[in-house]
Amino acid sequence: MNTTNHTQTATPASPLPGKLGGATLFDKIWNAHIVSAVADGPTQLYIDRMYCHEVTSPQAFEGLRRRGLKVFRPQRITCMPDHNIPTLHQEQPIQDPVSRHQVETLDRNAREFGLQYFPMLHEKNGIIHVVGPEQGLSLPGMTMVCGDSHTSTHGAMGAVAFGIGTSEVEMVLATQCVFQAKPKTMRITIDGTLGEGVTPKDVALYIISQMTTGGATGYFVEYAGEVIRNMSMEGRLTVCNLSIEMGARGGMMAPDETTFAYVKGREYAPKGEAWDKAVAYWRTLRSDDDAVFDREVTFRAEDIAPMITYGTNPGMGIPIDGSIPQPDEVDEAGRASFVKSLEYMGFRPGERLLGKPVDYVFLGSCTNGRIEDFRAFAAYVKGKKKAPNVVAWLVPGSWAVERQIRAEGLDRVLQEAGFELRQPGCSACLAMNDDKVPAGKYAVSTSNRNFEGRQGPGARTLLASPLVAAAAAVTGCITDPRGGNANDARNAN
Repeated sequence: MNTTNHTQTATPASPLPGKLGGATLFDKIWNAHIVSAVADGPTQLYIDRMYCHEVTSPQAFEGLRRRGLKVFRPQRITCMPDHNIPTLHQEQPIQDPVSRHQVETLDRNAREFGLQYFPMLHEKNGIIHVVGPEQGLSLPGMTMVCGDSHTSTHGAMGAVAFGIGTSEVEMVLATQCVFQAKPKTMRITIDGTLGEGVTPKDVALYIISQMTTGGATGYFVEYAGEVIRNMSMEGRLTVCNLSIEMGARGGMMAPDETTFAYVKGREYAPKGEAWDKAVAYWRTLRSDDDAVFDREVTFRAEDIAPMITYGTNPGMGIPIDGSIPQPDEVDEAGRASFVKSLEYMGFRPGERLLGKPVDYVFLGSCTNGRIEDFRAFAAYVKGKKKAPNVVAWLVPGSWAVERQIRAEGLDRVLQEAGFELRQPGCSACLAMNDDKVPAGKYAVSTSNRNFEGRQGPGARTLLASPLVAAAAAVTGCITDPRGGNANDARNAN
């Protein structure tokens, strides 16, 4: 397999002609990758790296075969299965015939076209949006795409990263370019100091609850402010991962010393003189002081509490100690879907969720399957016991995360509390593998979507942080991780 690394060394670009003020971070990276542009039309954008998984790539590879084409720059493509793979007994053949076929097809395509490929059980396998940053394949200044909406995750590296459709996957395979309309720019600034028990996941869910699931449609979002600057890389990856859930084309953050420290020494990161040259360029990747965004939004950290969703889209979120809104508090255009959502979830307007029994807890996904998420979960459950009524699926985002969990002894903490680790994969984030939540059951999930049937036909999903998930796992009900006890939670209603 070709594993050649590519380091982005493009020169910072000036803002487009006619734009007042300096360049945004998005402008700088986008403009440096323009191959050609059509007046009042799309931009032909060069792509530094594309990730391929088993779900959205088969038709793209078949299109190349029909046209007699090779992959134009195979060293810029990285493939791995993640959506369909089981999280138990990966050493055995996949039982589900559809999943097995999709994984086998990716294996054949990657090998036939000579692409970098991390198959099941490979030491670098995992969820593609976890593996990219942790291996140093995702770097500041890059343009990155994947046939998956949560490609926005990689924007935390200081990159322009976004999801594309299968026909566009074929286009990138054939040309290393894609046609895209340039989105508008939005800056979301969060200043202040986060309170006890408030995690990056809560920051993201709070923003989506305020913006709504369509509030950033047509925009590429840059996150800024004190909260973002003080956030770890893993927390930043979580926030950018959820950008798509408010309709944004993607999300990103300016690279800084936290970014450089995270990237340095990773396998595919630049080394030696190449590292020094790369960092010198990366330091230019920030929005100019006089940059003009199409929209500015600000939030205060002190307004953010541990969050939980109550409905069937990620924007239907409330503070964990809050109450579900009344219909007259909901925009008239969304009132019918609000009522329908509550019917599906089995909740009532004005109801509090504290104390509601839960059946499943899922820790994992490309949102919260990193080592910091397992550290937080393990720290909360240490010395406690899993509630007997809860089925808990703890799924590392990659084999590298799994190895670190064991190296730090977190697996022993989890085991003593009654939990077991599963093997890496997308797992219960979506119902495309064996980890499906049964109909009617409630799952507190650290994943990114709570649509009807997302975790299984009829499953009821409540999105939350690893801390809220841990509290639910040991109390058996929705519990505020900041304090109190199981009885307080159960009696809250």
